Amino acid sequence: MRRIFTLILILSAMAAHAQDADKKDPIVKEGWNFGGIPVVSYDADRGFMYGIIGNVFNYGDGSRYPEYDHSLYLEVVRYTGGTTNFEFQYESDKLFKNLYTTVNLCYKIEEMFQFYGYNGYESVYNEAWTDNESNDYISRAFYNYSRKQFRFKFNLQGKLYGDNLMWQAGIGFQSFKTASIDVDKYNKNKDDEDKIPEVDGLFEKYQQAGIISEEEADGGNVPTITAGITYDSRDFRRIPQSGVWAVANLEVAPDILGAEGSFGRFGVSFSQFVKILDRHRLTFAYRLAWQGTVWGEAPFYYMPQLVNPDTQGGILEGLGGSISLRGMLRNRIIANNIAYGNFELRARVVNFQLFKQNFFVGTNVFSDLGRVTRDKELDLNEGVDFSEYYTPGEESWHVSYGAGIKVGMNDNFVISLDYGRAADKRDGNSGFYMEIGYLF
Repeated sequence: MRRIFTLILILSAMAAHAQDADKKDPIVKEGWNFGGIPVVSYDADRGFMYGIIGNVFNYGDGSRYPEYDHSLYLEVVRYTGGTTNFEFQYESDKLFKNLYTTVNLCYKIEEMFQFYGYNGYESVYNEAWTDNESNDYISRAFYNYSRKQFRFKFNLQGKLYGDNLMWQAGIGFQSFKTASIDVDKYNKNKDDEDKIPEVDGLFEKYQQAGIISEEEADGGNVPTITAGITYDSRDFRRIPQSGVWAVANLEVAPDILGAEGSFGRFGVSFSQFVKILDRHRLTFAYRLAWQGTVWGEAPFYYMPQLVNPDTQGGILEGLGGSISLRGMLRNRIIANNIAYGNFELRARVVNFQLFKQNFFVGTNVFSDLGRVTRDKELDLNEGVDFSEYYTPGEESWHVSYGAGIKVGMNDNFVISLDYGRAADKRDGNSGFYMEIGYLF
């Protein structure tokens, strides 16, 4: 904690010193502008990543720059850990009059999708079971299964009262195909010491115990209808320096289009941005959120999904990992009801202009936390002893902390590098991530 406090002091001093370092006004952008890069990076949960990420913005006549009229985001990436992601997202408040439109289309293959069980610390995480140099080694894929996901989301937002209070409504459809790890595929042309043992992992043990039903084990379809209210007083959508962003959202999954059951969930999120120094030199930002199951029961493959559309992109999964609790194991916390928070001090160290574009380099220090607020009940088959993998009463707050570097172009396209550490080894050790945009 002392190191984090020292880093905050250094960060504040750098931001204050840089306040007078560049006096140039930003170049006002008009029309279409492209921000895109071939990327090679590392994600602690999925391995090395390579591919192309691009974001195209249309600023219209530039009269409201850095706000934009249209945004088109494209991601085509592959991770060495077995994840392939094709994603497209479109955002605009000009497509339909007085409406903000978001469309997300995604197809993702995850050959090693993380699964650590239900209810946070009540599910045992034993790193030794995945360490082939440990005497307790079982398999490095013990906490994984295979998942393929197709996702379509369409959301509209319009004014309800004044300029800040808005309604929102949307539809979505997701299809999941889940299965055990294809061990033969992974072991092909591998040395014996690098092969994955043909043993049951946690996914299979949950099926054997009856927690994951036979009907759910191979995936299914989840159509959704969402409706909610948003209060948004942010001064800028992508990188706000002041204002509040609050969302209350109800998600209903009807028993249609092949869905295995109906359920409803409700989520609330409150984010605030506090300006400390002008021109984004220093900003304190935090987010508090909660979501819970109102009726029914979401199938296991949908439970990691977050309810609220309050992220920068279309991926709404957690808790744990790059888009929720940085430094912790991905999807470490899965339960009927969850709460989480993110706290960041953001500094912009330098602004500069290059190739007629506005650039900045910034940094941030952060702390993330979350916990289960209502367990998912585990109905075990008669006679099953699950105590090796599940210990009731162990749940408490999960905490992580860390720092990052941001490189931005035209105040919209931001490359974000974050390094986080888990405060408790039951959440893993640490994580390094490269994402697009700020966390919230």
